[in-house]
Amino acid sequence: MPATIDSIIEDFSFLEDWEDRYRYLIELGRDLPPMPDEEKNETTKVRGCVSQVWLTTRLTDGADPVLHFSGDSDAHIVRGLVAVMLALFSGRKASVILATDAEDTLKTLGLDEHLTPQRANGLRAMVQRIRTEAAHCLDHAG
Repeated sequence: MPATIDSIIEDFSFLEDWEDRYRYLIELGRDLPPMPDEEKNETTKVRGCVSQVWLTTRLTDGADPVLHFSGDSDAHIVRGLVAVMLALFSGRKASVILATDAEDTLKTLGLDEHLTPQRANGLRAMVQRIRTEAAHCLDHAG
């Protein structure tokens, strides 16, 4: 079963050394279900990431659909960051996704100050893509 955002935050709080936190991120990435190669394409690719990142979305019907994301990356740490974003956003209603403060969660984890500028930009691109998908679903729901 994938890690929840609450369990990730709790685990991070026990890891004082950033080397341990990076190892934990890599472990989270290893636990992500593999994305089929046919889903890794230009449509699912997240723009703005230095590493290659792919993100797919499935959703339920309704005025406020639940979005389920899957993702992958060709870089170990980035794959772990994808796992964190999926734990934060996947399986939530579109309105909840739009109300979620990803920046606050990243600060809680300390990721905002320990990622390279390129990785931080890539993470923001991932969050923006997820939020855009949620907004699109609300605009076209029903």
